[in-house]
Amino acid sequence: MLEHRDMRAVVRLFLVAVLALFAQFTWAQDAGSQKEQVQRQQTQPLNNAPVWRDVRGGENPYQTTQARGIETNVLVQTEGEIWRQIRNGPVTVYGGWLITIVAVLIALYYGLKGPIKLHAQPTGRVIERFTPWERIIHWATAISFVILAVSGIVILFGRYVLLPVFGYTLFSWLAVISKNLHNFVGPVFAVCTVLMFVTFVKNNIWRAHDWIWVKRLGGMFGKREHVPSGKFNAGEKMWFWFGVTLLGIIVSITGFILDFPNFAQGRVAMQQANVIHAVAAILFMAAFLGHLYMGTVGVEGAYESMRNGTVDETWAREHHEYWYKQVTGGRAQPAGATPSAAPASPMREGWKT
Repeated sequence: MLEHRDMRAVVRLFLVAVLALFAQFTWAQDAGSQKEQVQRQQTQPLNNAPVWRDVRGGENPYQTTQARGIETNVLVQTEGEIWRQIRNGPVTVYGGWLITIVAVLIALYYGLKGPIKLHAQPTGRVIERFTPWERIIHWATAISFVILAVSGIVILFGRYVLLPVFGYTLFSWLAVISKNLHNFVGPVFAVCTVLMFVTFVKNNIWRAHDWIWVKRLGGMFGKREHVPSGKFNAGEKMWFWFGVTLLGIIVSITGFILDFPNFAQGRVAMQQANVIHAVAAILFMAAFLGHLYMGTVGVEGAYESMRNGTVDETWAREHHEYWYKQVTGGRAQPAGATPSAAPASPMREGWKT
């Protein structure tokens, strides 16, 4: 029994001795490190850990420059790493999935439901739906937007999708072309957005009957029941206000901040503008896919209306009944709606299709 106790005492003494030696070694290391830092501050005052910690935090008194301007004395901008993680993380990942999911859902809807066709035969009489100016400004905005969308996708997602396929040489050329297109077409799109708003705002005012369209989801599901609307239905109005107007303004303002970095905005402002620009652009592209679908293959005759400026009388009556009655002289409006004072558009004979 005594031998066992003696062994336990010896083990305890050994552990205490080991801990004491380890503590002494650690203290010696710390002391040596501190001594080394003190010596380095004397011989190399700008090459030691405390100095670079101050540099990273922007508090180093030696961090000066003769150049005058915003952030000219900032050597290490820590917010840049935060921006990089956000841009290459949530924005790219979730944004890419959002655009992909929207595209897949639209393709599934088209495969299951097909395009919305006319129930009655065309009469051959056509009504002017869009004036030449309205079509010019629409197509100018659409073309500039598509250029920005494609070039933006290359800039944001190309590293992950296109680089493995094309290789570094070809992708570098594509990225440079996309960057220059994006920089120069951006201001054109901003001007077109303003003109779009001025041109189409009068027919995109929300009316009482638009709530009925929203409640029935435009008749796009189920038996595709007929839902009357004005010149633009509620879906088109939501695209106009949320997409063209709100998101158009956001991407335009943030785009100008990024496009013209010579107006004293610092790197933090440009990093924030870049993230906001990317998020708004992704939402813009996702919403645009729905507008593109409805304006091309989703609704029979919709593309021709913007290409030619006219629609058949049957198309006008089935898709925009209130507007049809207005332009043909009936001017019937639903209860609670504000009558429009726009002059009736001409109706003329055309070839039957």
